[in-house]
Amino acid sequence: MPLYEFYCEPCDGIFEALRSMREAGEPAPCPVCNREAKRIMPTSFNAFTFREGYPRRIPDKGTYWHLGKEVKNPITGPVRPNEHPEINKPIPKPRPLKGDLEVQRERARMEAQQKFEAERERQAAIKAYEAAQAKKSKTADTV
Repeated sequence: MPLYEFYCEPCDGIFEALRSMREAGEPAPCPVCNREAKRIMPTSFNAFTFREGYPRRIPDKGTYWHLGKEVKNPITGPVRPNEHPEINKPIPKPRPLKGDLEVQRERARMEAQQKFEAERERQAAIKAYEAAQAKKSKTADTV
């Protein structure tokens, strides 16, 4: 049954009443003074429509509600119970501090320097070995 609003002049009050459409134009008894009140145009209006199977208030902003919070998109895909990707955002990795970055750069520079020195020592050892082999082959050839 539709909900209609009525105005009672003697007690200056507005009230609502559920009435059949057949009785819509007839006056209704006031709940306060029990006198007849005439029907008026609605002072408030709520309209609903259905979108994607859910009732939506008009005008529809195009948003959804998840556990009492407004979100832009409905839940799609696998998520943990009672969580929404827009509300329960994953915690991002902390960004390294300037001091930490400097320590990393210094460590990398020291490692590169140690590798360079180790390669230099290896090359020197190879040259010394080759020189010793050449010296051995010369002494073996002269004998």
